[in-house]
Amino acid sequence: MRIIVIGGVAGGMSAAARARRLNEQAEIIVFEKGKYVSFANCGLPYHVGGEIEQESYLLLHSPASLKAELDLDVRIEHEVIGIDRDAQTVLVATPEGTETFEYDALVMSPGADAILPPIDGMDLPQVTHLRTVDEARELAARASTAKRAVVMGAGFIGLETAEAFRHRGLDVTLVELAPQVLPPLAPEMSALVEKELIAHGVDVRVGVAATGVQANSAAGDSAAGGSAADDAAVTVALSDGSSVPADIVVVSVGVRPNTALAREAGLELDPRGAILVDERQQTSDPHIWAAGDAIAVRHGVTGQVGPVPLAGPANRQGRRAADAIMGRADAAQPVLGTAIVRAFDLTAAMTGASPRMLDQAGIEYFVVHTHPGNHAGYFPGSEVLHLMGVFSPEGTLLGAQAVGPEGVDKRIDVLATALRAGFSADDIAELELAYAPPSDPPRTPSTCWASLRRMWSTGPPRCGQRVTSRGLGTTP
Repeated sequence: MRIIVIGGVAGGMSAAARARRLNEQAEIIVFEKGKYVSFANCGLPYHVGGEIEQESYLLLHSPASLKAELDLDVRIEHEVIGIDRDAQTVLVATPEGTETFEYDALVMSPGADAILPPIDGMDLPQVTHLRTVDEARELAARASTAKRAVVMGAGFIGLETAEAFRHRGLDVTLVELAPQVLPPLAPEMSALVEKELIAHGVDVRVGVAATGVQANSAAGDSAAGGSAADDAAVTVALSDGSSVPADIVVVSVGVRPNTALAREAGLELDPRGAILVDERQQTSDPHIWAAGDAIAVRHGVTGQVGPVPLAGPANRQGRRAADAIMGRADAAQPVLGTAIVRAFDLTAAMTGASPRMLDQAGIEYFVVHTHPGNHAGYFPGSEVLHLMGVFSPEGTLLGAQAVGPEGVDKRIDVLATALRAGFSADDIAELELAYAPPSDPPRTPSTCWASLRRMWSTGPPRCGQRVTSRGLGTTP
């Protein structure tokens, strides 16, 4: 049996490794068009910022180590450029030319491509993305001499990149077309993150877009009487008429599924171009499976179908594809979109559906806000943790968000588990969670928050907590 895997990072390599563990005799070939496999792409901003000092720490495996440990035939700088579904072959561009390979099962995990805004200047050498080891290496080197950076896009990668540049001492301008940073967050939660960014010297510009990037012919002439900004390599023009000088411009405005190969092969795609798969990762072709950022998944709360580019789901999908090839896969659970990001001394995290997602899906909901301490108030160092819960009118948890200096991950992980289990406010309020003064209040933030929702119909909120409601004009 020959299994061919397209893509050697999260989804693809998870599929290859799992397939080997299930079948010691199968021939497994992984084609990766880049120079690295199994690299820690989520760690790239932290290498740029200097927290991960050695580039080698990002390289979790090599073709040689994967051969030695799992007997995988991993070929870097090999790009699959064609699929013949009838013949069950792939055409591969190699450093020596093109070559055709037969397969019994094919796993596609091509990932996503960075979106490039349709504006002038995107081809300038100062403009880049942060998605590969080579790009991280280049940005880390350039940050040592640059003075100013502009980051386009205030999503997860944009925030991490802005923070990295500030750690390196650069002046940073963060530009976001949406009216807030971290658009997946509710506005009141996003405002806390924006305040933190500003407090650490980031120039936040929301509600505006970059309209062009222009090289400065006067760069380096500031010594001849120009302004302090004249030595900047480029100028970024914004839609509000202002402009920002920069030596580095990082574009992080989103990604789109890399599915040109799937489209050319005639596989079924969703309206956004993502590969459609069933609950066992199988595509519209019975011999082809797919995983990762290129596929469409079903959201566990709204039921909407589309790409969710996160590492955790990609790894699970890759393993499930291998299980399916070997005839043993369980059906996939819908994706909840659980995610977390650090912004200097704050952490923001979310799981499930946001109010905006529920509005778009036409689902009724109520919102509960609480602001407990992250551990017992009498224990030194207690700080405020901001929690937002979204419930159905019947009290079922639909989503949660948290922002705070410490303990955000723990609370969101508990609530993501509760959401997967279909817990109501009553169920969450009765959870028995660990307590000690240095780690939690006696009533943990998660359970106090759920108790507040449960008490909503029986009387006013207690514990000094604030309750708000929102959603399709419905009142509890």
